[in-house]
Amino acid sequence: MPERRAYLDHAATTPLRPEAREAMLPYLSGEFGNPSGSHHESRRARRAVDDARQTVAGRLGVDLGEVVFTSGGTEADNLAVVGGWRAVAAGRSSPPALVCSAIEHHAVLETCRALARDTGADLREVPADRCGVVDADAWAEACTPEVGLVSVMAVNNELGTVQHLAALAEAARTGSPGAVLHTDAVQAAPWIPLGPLTGEFDLVSISAHKFGGPQGVGALAVRHGTGLAALAHGGGQERDRRSGTQNVAGIVAMAAALDRTSADQATGNGRVGALRDRLVEGLTASVPGTAWTGSGQCVPGFCHLRFAGVESEALVLLLDAAGLSVSAGAACSSGAVEPSHVLLAMGFDRIEATSGIRFSLGWTTTDEDVDLALSVVPDVVAKLRD
Repeated sequence: MPERRAYLDHAATTPLRPEAREAMLPYLSGEFGNPSGSHHESRRARRAVDDARQTVAGRLGVDLGEVVFTSGGTEADNLAVVGGWRAVAAGRSSPPALVCSAIEHHAVLETCRALARDTGADLREVPADRCGVVDADAWAEACTPEVGLVSVMAVNNELGTVQHLAALAEAARTGSPGAVLHTDAVQAAPWIPLGPLTGEFDLVSISAHKFGGPQGVGALAVRHGTGLAALAHGGGQERDRRSGTQNVAGIVAMAAALDRTSADQATGNGRVGALRDRLVEGLTASVPGTAWTGSGQCVPGFCHLRFAGVESEALVLLLDAAGLSVSAGAACSSGAVEPSHVLLAMGFDRIEATSGIRFSLGWTTTDEDVDLALSVVPDVVAKLRD
């Protein structure tokens, strides 16, 4: 085992922030009430959830009643896509079409595909350019009056590229005036103020463990007047939009993490961006045949590098053995790495789509982490090429 390790996979999950840990600890021990009850313990739990909801709403730029707590980003995306589409479909004589980008996270892309298979709805997947930005002309062409739901991510989970949300939302409103608009803001939350970024969208998804909160909790912003069919039925929690006893510890921790992350963005982005730039400059200079995918279009914590002649799966394993945690950005639940659907949708061939590594930095990343990466990556790439 290497003497030192460097964790550069913050896009997969981030270490828990101290503020989140402190916020949740009471609700893992003495504070145990069910927020749906009416006695003293329940009222205390409900107040904690309400306070957290107010914090999350403020950071999302929405009203208190527009926040729905979920089990994470995947559930938030599923609820947005299926629930939003069903609400529109209920008022139409034929299944409304769906539009999403072809580089969406699987939580959106596979949900749209399953919905299309199950209902016969027309699904239109819009490609991206070589920088990972959704093709604006193809997007506008896909957004026609029969579309009922539109979904486009704010920041890509493999490349970190930022989409032009305002322009895409305007095109969708113009071409598909009856559609519900959703954006997956899971990867945007650590880096960009969400209110101004997502203000044109009806539904906005976030996940706590991407910005220093715990795994297993997320939220969906549902703007007033937006139809949403519930997927989970039961006790009527979250205003009948998502039944189930709330995860009090997770919710209060998510609010604390989001609050700290948002407050730190002005200074944290500059610090992390400088580390990212040093990493990119060092590796492109020391490793021939290295290309930065989506360069110049990314949030500060991301760099996706393609190493010509190297398969990402082998590189991830050897870097892990050398003490560096990174990701191929396209792993399935079995751990096997397939060609990146994101790179394929951008026009790269299958060999190029299996040569990419995602280095993602975050609030705990240090100069020493970058130093370790700069010292081990060139040797490991050279070994694989030999």
